[in-house]
Amino acid sequence: MPDKNFDKLREKMLSEAREGIKSSYSSEEYSLIQAINAYMETSKSYNLGFERLSEWYGIYFPEVRISNPKTLASLSAELGNGQKPTLEAVEKAVNDAEAARKIYDKMNGSMGRGMNGEEAKAIARFAELNNQIALLMDELDGYIKAAAGRLLPNTTYLTDHKTAAELLSRAGSMERLATMPAGTIQLLGAEKALFKHIKFGSRPPKYGILFKLPEVGTAQREIRGKIARAYATKICIALKADYFSKNFIAEKLKSDLELGIKRIKEKPIVPKKEQPQERRLGGHGFRRNRRPRR
Repeated sequence: MPDKNFDKLREKMLSEAREGIKSSYSSEEYSLIQAINAYMETSKSYNLGFERLSEWYGIYFPEVRISNPKTLASLSAELGNGQKPTLEAVEKAVNDAEAARKIYDKMNGSMGRGMNGEEAKAIARFAELNNQIALLMDELDGYIKAAAGRLLPNTTYLTDHKTAAELLSRAGSMERLATMPAGTIQLLGAEKALFKHIKFGSRPPKYGILFKLPEVGTAQREIRGKIARAYATKICIALKADYFSKNFIAEKLKSDLELGIKRIKEKPIVPKKEQPQERRLGGHGFRRNRRPRR
């Protein structure tokens, strides 16, 4: 006969485990993590689909070059009947009468391959799929913007909703992200480069996800690391306010951040001297200078 006390203890432990799991996932932060991951993965698929559609469309109209994915998908969707789109259809897709007229003239005088009904149906269906992916990305972006505004209002104000959500995704939880030092926040997203630096002695990374911010990405190369560090310092404070105090202090933080970035840009850039690299010793670092053997 099994011990009844053991069964009761087992049921109690299982019940507590269930409650713990339920409590852990009660916060919206985990939904936001899944949403930003879904957005980034969908974005990769969308870009690959656009490249494929561009090459496919170029078989029939090689003279027409369209850089806007939605415009190209809309034009390709008009090829479902195997006929060239009308001027009205091109104007609807391009939303610019003058540009539409140029595209229409090129399509009529194109030296590209003619298409049969099966080809036209296939490319039109693929174009519709790309349009559906674009709509999905817009919906995901809307949710990410709303959720990040609720969970990370200070951080979102300093950066943007997708950057704030991606930082959360890299950290894994609000608690872990809020307790990270500024140096760790600065390098989130640059883990591979950091491990390469530790193992092989390559140059250390100066920024990760923060490179996507316009102030960092468009800055001169010599000061990008300093601007990223300034951002990381203020983000570190904003995250603590988002998680612990729930106070909105981002306006003051952003004002101080802008002044700090201005000082960094105004300071003259002094080029660093290249240091000679020491001879490598496998994957364990570099050989130090040693005394000659006697």
